[in-house]
Amino acid sequence: MPIRQLPEDLINRIAAGEVVERPASVVKELVENAIDAGASRVGITTGGGGKTLIRIEDDGIGMHEDDLVLSVERHATSKLSADDLDDIRTLGFRGEALASIGSVAELSICSRPEGAQSGLRLEVRFGLRVAPMPQAMNRGTTVEVKNLFARVPARLKFLKSDRAEAAAITDVVKRLAMANPAVHFVLSGTDRSALNWPAVNGTGALEARLAQVIGDDFAQNAVPLAMSRHGVVVAGLAGLPTYTRANSLSQFYFVNGRSVRDKVLVGAIRAAYADYTFRDRFPVVALYLAIDPGEVDVNVHPAKAELRFRDQRAVRGAVIRAVGEALAAAGFKASTSVAEDVLGAFTAPTCPSSPQSSPGASPSYSYRPPEPAFAGYERPRGYGADNPFSPVFGAVTQSGLAGLAEPSARFEPHVAPTPQEADFPLGTARAQMFDNFIIAQNGEGLLLVDQHAAHERLVYERFKTQLAAGPVPSQAQLIPIVIDLPEEDCVRLEEAAPDLERFGLYLERFGPRAIAVRETPALLGTGDVDGLIRDLADGLAEWDSTAAVTDRMEAIIARMACHGSVRSGRRLRLDEMNALLRDMEATPHSGQCIHGRPTYVELKKKDIERLFGRSR
Repeated sequence: MPIRQLPEDLINRIAAGEVVERPASVVKELVENAIDAGASRVGITTGGGGKTLIRIEDDGIGMHEDDLVLSVERHATSKLSADDLDDIRTLGFRGEALASIGSVAELSICSRPEGAQSGLRLEVRFGLRVAPMPQAMNRGTTVEVKNLFARVPARLKFLKSDRAEAAAITDVVKRLAMANPAVHFVLSGTDRSALNWPAVNGTGALEARLAQVIGDDFAQNAVPLAMSRHGVVVAGLAGLPTYTRANSLSQFYFVNGRSVRDKVLVGAIRAAYADYTFRDRFPVVALYLAIDPGEVDVNVHPAKAELRFRDQRAVRGAVIRAVGEALAAAGFKASTSVAEDVLGAFTAPTCPSSPQSSPGASPSYSYRPPEPAFAGYERPRGYGADNPFSPVFGAVTQSGLAGLAEPSARFEPHVAPTPQEADFPLGTARAQMFDNFIIAQNGEGLLLVDQHAAHERLVYERFKTQLAAGPVPSQAQLIPIVIDLPEEDCVRLEEAAPDLERFGLYLERFGPRAIAVRETPALLGTGDVDGLIRDLADGLAEWDSTAAVTDRMEAIIARMACHGSVRSGRRLRLDEMNALLRDMEATPHSGQCIHGRPTYVELKKKDIERLFGRSR
């Protein structure tokens, strides 16, 4: 078959297959054009998930007749002044969108520039153009797309349901609104609930727009990003490590005002949170990068959804550094969603009626005082089976309170903290519950602290600090600890022994099936050495290389921290509990353990009042 030139309408339909993937693609292209035209308000109306109707109205600069006619031609654009693809400063630049849309739908464009007596209306019906006609309208441009893919049934049948397509449009508009806080967005239609995001300007505009789009909850549980490094400016909000989602759909990336999907940015966020998030959980992030347009190539994808950085290492380093410093500045702060989960777990007690009661009789209730969970607590006299309804406060004598105040009882009778104690963000310890949870009180509410998770983070951060300064200090064992292991594990540990010395762990072979531990990290104290060695042996078997020891430093010190921390079930004195709280306040990232779980939960006074129905 000889080579022939394809007809213009077929060329446009082929181009539409690249640019117009689904109705959301049309909305993206048209809204980007409105933003490039300087619009301060953009209205989006859809019907049938965008298949039957898409209308974009803006108050931008508008177009004169010559520009309007040329706008529906292929490769016609006003956004490349010097034909330089290395200096793209607008959202659109290809000049294909309107021509591609007009080839697969009924397209009409009404536009009126400033100073014109009236507007003009241009129609393109499945590739056939109609001459411009006068149109009464305000300044700006209105683009209407009807019956998308009506004459391309092969494309139409691959679209999803109206609801799914409407949701995809919402996601596109959401990202465009997040990238342009100074623009007022209104999204409406017969296939959706209306959304209205007013423009925000000035200081805090970005945070305000993110609160509009993502929600106030995110703004309250995120830290601001502000970093300039190697020509890359990083801004936005990064969610606290305890504020996560089950997937990455709540991670938003913007480069020079353009919403993108980029593996470099995704990998940088994953690395920045590697120490802090729970497995299979994803942080919520809105990341904004500003970079010289010459250092980024946005011309690598037909829909401009992907890009390529010329210096990927600089971008990755800037993002990791920005997120790391922001999370460190947050200190021990944990997300408020943890407290909401706790409040949701509380249930009101039920009062079962007596089985002997008749339908018309008054209900009777039985009451059994709960067993106390506080160690060292004794039920007061008179609060027994012989007098189940006697008031507890009247039965507790002054001498009984004095006995409870002893450190061995681990129960503090003060109702309110002293002014000095109220200044501590994590409060003052009042009791230990179930030999693992510290109950503390500050000036605003109640705190529950997981002693093992909290101390695990403290030990881990100290290990990191010591490792950065050089070899971790070690402590010699008076008698080496001999641990029996399978021969293959002993071989792996023996090969890794020189590298493990950097962590303050000195091992040597002790027969064919045993390892002798001569020195342990000083921070480990009297921790679980046996469990640590077995964990390391399992890790070496998984990594399948002794060279991986140096590449897995964080995993190794995490194992050491876990086995060197205060264990669940250990009873602590009041001074030990308070020392743990003060260390948490002084240590970055202490709001979550090394596995990403929260280390404490704070219930404000108003939250506790809600549990008893005392708040309105």
